[in-house]
Amino acid sequence: MSAESSTITVRLVRSFEHRNFRPVVYHGVNLDQTVKQFINFVRKDVPSRTGLPPPFKNYKYDTMKIIHQAHKSKTGELVVSLEDDDKLILKEDSTLKAAGVGYREMKIM
Repeated sequence: MSAESSTITVRLVRSFEHRNFRPVVYHGVNLDQTVKQFINFVRKDVPSRTGLPPPFKNYKYDTMKIIHQAHKSKTGELVVSLEDDDKLILKEDSTLKAAGVGYREMKIM
């Protein structure tokens, strides 16, 4: 059986106050990897992205939170919802699939 994969949009949030964020799309993400492995992958990938301005490339991101699930209602917040952090912030030791990642959009702060 092959590993499950998905397309995930990671929203890089630089500033909540100024609503500075950039979406980055990752195709073929293995959902059986841990959240920590995915965060490390994103940390290594972001500085090499040509379309991102330097403030986004140099920021030290450390948290991932699910902000949207396909075919479900979206939050009215412009950057990210501030509710349900205990349910939606991903635990580093769980796999992406076990954390509920699939056809969802996440943000990394």
